[in-house]
Amino acid sequence: MPVKDDKKERSGIQVIARAAAILRVLKDERSGLSLGQIATRADLPRSTVQRITGALAAERFIIQDPRGGGIRLGPELGAFAEAANFNIVERCRAILNDVTRDTGETTDLAVLRNGGMIFLDQVPGLHRLRTVSSVGDVFPLTTTANGLACLAIMPGERADALFARETGQDPASAAGQDFHRKLESIRADGLAYDLDEHTPGISAIGFAFCDMSGSYHAISVPVPTLRFDDIRPQLETTLRQARAKVLADFAT
Repeated sequence: MPVKDDKKERSGIQVIARAAAILRVLKDERSGLSLGQIATRADLPRSTVQRITGALAAERFIIQDPRGGGIRLGPELGAFAEAANFNIVERCRAILNDVTRDTGETTDLAVLRNGGMIFLDQVPGLHRLRTVSSVGDVFPLTTTANGLACLAIMPGERADALFARETGQDPASAAGQDFHRKLESIRADGLAYDLDEHTPGISAIGFAFCDMSGSYHAISVPVPTLRFDDIRPQLETTLRQARAKVLADFAT
């Protein structure tokens, strides 16, 4: 009897792991994927994918895209995501406040969702001339400090796929090689930079981290470029301190 129970437990764990693999494959696909595409990307038999996606669909964790694009994440996961976002905002709010207090600049918290950086929280700067984005705004990955920071800490293949989808460029092209060098620099330094790349007149510095569920987040400080060079050393010092606090917090 104990042997049968042990086999049943291992089987249950395997099903959960496979369901998680399928959900991760769908995480960055806005229009969805076919069963065959999911099977290929998750490295699972198509019959297994069909069986598991049927169970996930019954719980509304996945749905068929209404535009005919295939299977994508469903509304039930959105409720979990909102709860997780609230938890992240609560845990990071004190650090955002500290960064703004120490620098006088706006501090943002964003999460990577569906191939873009979505703003979750913001502490406005103390200057009359400051940068402000609305919670819920979506920014690109490859031209922003928070997006580049997230790309730098994820597996290379996934970063390449997101780069190709956003830019339309081959990761093996000259532009792709420049992208790889930029990510290597970010990995070595811990900080990512946007020097007038996304919005002329605005520069930014940021760092990224993963929460316990594996979602990618970033904290960044956007600054009017006209004063960026003067305060860059202070921003770097403050953000390195904030990064150390966040990494220590999410390691426990």
